[in-house]
Amino acid sequence: MVSKSQLKYIQSLGQKKYRDEAGLFVAEGPKLVKELIQSKNVELTQIFALNEWIGENKDLLKSVNVTAIDETELERMSQLKTPNKVLAIAKKFEEKEPRIKEGISLVLDTIQDPGNLGTIIRIADWFGISQIICSRDCADLYNSKVVQATMGSISRVSVFYTDLPVWLKGQFGVRIYATMLEGKDVTKMSTIKEGLIIIGNESTGIGQEVLPYSNEKISIPRKGGAESLNVAVATGIILSHLV
Repeated sequence: MVSKSQLKYIQSLGQKKYRDEAGLFVAEGPKLVKELIQSKNVELTQIFALNEWIGENKDLLKSVNVTAIDETELERMSQLKTPNKVLAIAKKFEEKEPRIKEGISLVLDTIQDPGNLGTIIRIADWFGISQIICSRDCADLYNSKVVQATMGSISRVSVFYTDLPVWLKGQFGVRIYATMLEGKDVTKMSTIKEGLIIIGNESTGIGQEVLPYSNEKISIPRKGGAESLNVAVATGIILSHLV
């Protein structure tokens, strides 16, 4: 049984203000929660789950604080339209400085759609990219839609927020690629071993304050009549050619 105050507290974590104050975030669903339990990079403070899920995952839960709830309680605390068996409260990750000149990193300029940000994190994980540097006006990493879209990759990819123009200005000797509608055909480029790849806003692209710090403009050649590509799809295509 969950108390009213506990329920209200969990619901409050749907807002960035309260996530920041508590240093916590919410993750939901069997696959995502299982990934976080198994990760060495995530500290879970509490799990709320249906008895069915608890019974199926007894071996995983030996060192985790678990509270059994019913479907009504899960629905009330969930941030999903369709709650799914289990909800976990986790500590936000320790903030560290990005490691440059150690492979490829993504730089995201004003990616504001939570689903896109979460999907990009998942794509980065697929291609072995371990860090992403975001402008401060990107979607919040701990937004529930971002967390869900990562499908567990949030535990393996480090995400940093900074003032991009200031930060990029200090990246001496690093090759910086800017994704544009017009640029070098990425399908004809050789793979790269290190560098920064800037991905711009869903509708306006890379900002004028950020663009001057790039060394090379790259593009996905268009064959049909579509005006643009979804930013996460474009990221996947670019990485499939460059990584």
